[in-house]
Amino acid sequence: MEIHRYETIWFAASLLLIVGFIGTITYGAVGVGVEMVDDSGGTVDPDNLGSHERFGDTGVHKVNESHYEVNMIAVHPSFIPSEIEIPAGSTVTFYMTASDVTHGFKLVDSNLNTMIIPGQVSEITAEFDEPGEYGFVCHEYCGSLHHEMAGNLSVVPEDEWGGVDS
Repeated sequence: MEIHRYETIWFAASLLLIVGFIGTITYGAVGVGVEMVDDSGGTVDPDNLGSHERFGDTGVHKVNESHYEVNMIAVHPSFIPSEIEIPAGSTVTFYMTASDVTHGFKLVDSNLNTMIIPGQVSEITAEFDEPGEYGFVCHEYCGSLHHEMAGNLSVVPEDEWGGVDS
């Protein structure tokens, strides 16, 4: 049996595309450090967030000179807090949970992106070296007012930052 030369070329091209697609998927899943949401941030009772040590006090909290924590709650149709201000040159760890349904958190113009699941604490860390304005949105459909679920992160020069004490 003889295989026509064009069939061999198309077979080789198809095989090459399949290998390329698998390589692209592997790189996207492993090479760039994409991680699935897990319970490493801990769990909380979504019906009792007000009495939780972290989520009873939402907002920006100073850990040391250049590291801050932001405690956030996603509840349809808003983030609490929805306005965040931090100094330039700082590292920020976001701790987020939801009290009602699954939400998303996407910091526009960055690679900061996670799901916020009721009962779980999502934890992500980012560095903000330069002053600027970053919007954040919910990217998981969460109900009729999903399109209004947004906020703003302001990175201000260190000498202009109002600050927090603890």
